Amino acid sequence: MTSIIIKWVIVFFALINAGYMTYDGARALITGDYLRPTTGEYAGQLGPWSKLVSFIGIDPESAFMKSVFLVLGIVSLFITVCFILDYPWAGNAMLIINICTLWNLILGTASSIIQIILLIILRGLK
Repeated sequence: MTSIIIKWVIVFFALINAGYMTYDGARALITGDYLRPTTGEYAGQLGPWSKLVSFIGIDPESAFMKSVFLVLGIVSLFITVCFILDYPWAGNAMLIINICTLWNLILGTASSIIQIILLIILRGLK
C-alpha cells in the first residue's frame, strides 16, 4: 500500500512539473513570451533558471530555449504515463528526466528533488 501512495505522489509532482513546462514552452513559442509574475518584487522577470541558462550561453528567450521547455515537458508527460502503466523502464526514465530538469530552479527543482527521493525509496520497497 505504501508503494502505491508513493507512486501517486510521484505522478502528482510529475504532472505538475511536466504540465507546467509543456504549457509554458508552448505558450512561449506561440505568444513569444513565457508566463511571468505580473505583480510583486519579481514582476516581469523570468525565474532564476534564466540566469543559469544565460550563464552557459543560452538566451532564455530564444526559440531554442522555449523549445527545450516544450520538448522536456512532453517527454516528461510521456514518461509519466509509462510510469503509471508500470512499464519496466519508466522508473529509470523518471529518474533521468528529473535529473535533467533540476535546472528549472525553484519549483521545478523542488518537484524534481522530491520525485528523485521518492523514486529511490520506491525502488527500495520493491
